[in-house]
Amino acid sequence: MKADTMYFGRIEFDKKELIRFEEGLFGFESQKDFLPVPFEGEEDAVLCLQSISDRDISFLIMNPFRLYPAYEPKLGKVDYRKLGTAKEENLSYYVICVLRDTPEESTVNLKCPVVVNTVTRRAVQVILENNTYGFRHSLSEFAGKEA
Repeated sequence: MKADTMYFGRIEFDKKELIRFEEGLFGFESQKDFLPVPFEGEEDAVLCLQSISDRDISFLIMNPFRLYPAYEPKLGKVDYRKLGTAKEENLSYYVICVLRDTPEESTVNLKCPVVVNTVTRRAVQVILENNTYGFRHSLSEFAGKEA
């Protein structure tokens, strides 16, 4: 398959690489199918989450554990049901990053991670009950804390 992307131009991919958000992402509920595209040399640390149906909808997502090793998201029963599993080993977590001009202005949303069932490729964006995490954490908070 082929897709037009915001940052990588036209790329080829295998359909099994897609992840499916049955409910979409917050604010983008009509967008269901996304392709996670790693930036060169970043593996699972930093990816582009590209909508397949709209090249102009793309998010920078980061592995929160690489950014903040003490991150401990706790999902609820409804979240596990939507994902089709309660096995943590089948889940990957990502946080959405908003890039600004400087790291001090750039933020990550630790409160609402994107969670992917790596077996079924089903995904949800959740709101964590834990009040420790906020919607806008400056990237500069994590300088020197990478695992």
